Amino acid sequence: MTTVNELCSIIEQTWPAAGAESWDSIGLVVGHRRDTVTHVRLCVDVTPDVIADAHAAGADFLIAHHPLLLRGVTSIDEETYKGNSVALLIRHRIGLLTAHTNADVVSRGVSDSLARALELTDVEPIVAHPHSVGHSGIGRVGNLVTPTPLGVVARRIATILPATAAGVRVSGEYERLVSRVALCGGAGDSLLSEPQVRTADAYITSDLRHHPASEFREWAKSENGPALVDVSHWASEWVWLATAAHDLTERMPSVVFSVSDVRTDPWDFLVVQ
Repeated sequence: MTTVNELCSIIEQTWPAAGAESWDSIGLVVGHRRDTVTHVRLCVDVTPDVIADAHAAGADFLIAHHPLLLRGVTSIDEETYKGNSVALLIRHRIGLLTAHTNADVVSRGVSDSLARALELTDVEPIVAHPHSVGHSGIGRVGNLVTPTPLGVVARRIATILPATAAGVRVSGEYERLVSRVALCGGAGDSLLSEPQVRTADAYITSDLRHHPASEFREWAKSENGPALVDVSHWASEWVWLATAAHDLTERMPSVVFSVSDVRTDPWDFLVVQ
């Protein structure tokens, strides 16, 4: 039987902890290293619905991208979301491990998976990671096989990502030709000033706030800078789960790895004016 400790060792090889940001919270959250594991479910967020889905699928372990306990928690009162989640995991005997920023920076990580889905070529990180072994860096930038209108690129992204209420939002002219694409799975407005972003034709990311996006748009108008494409945070990272499941299956063929399709994007519907 495979143990949680063996799983943790493979995860360390796949997404080394050295790649995580100093503020991050990664690694084993619920469970014991001596526990056995037979079926691992992968998800972006840990919610009661995700846990119920894992239990129904017969999973005894969850690997989540987003930390459930990122900041200080002083209670696991079951009337709270986090307390309820921890209690459900323990009751169902489901372990939990988080792979967050350490899974962002590696080859075949979150942004890498999105770049491959878009079939980008000559891909490289937006910002190189200081640890060279096993890491590539934050975000990705690469080239489309042929120059493509921005609107067509946006529609392609919409077909790659799971559907969400907000869909794909674009700042730029529909017919503008796009050759070089920068992207960052998850929240990426911190990279708006990076040269690899500013010299691209389009930048795809999530959680673009009004003021940074507005200022960037005005700069782009005057300097022929890139268009902005804003997508769901959850959807942009969900694409990576299949890659993660495939890579872990190759390393641990005796364990079942599956992907949760429970939508944890926080928005339910959109009213168009």
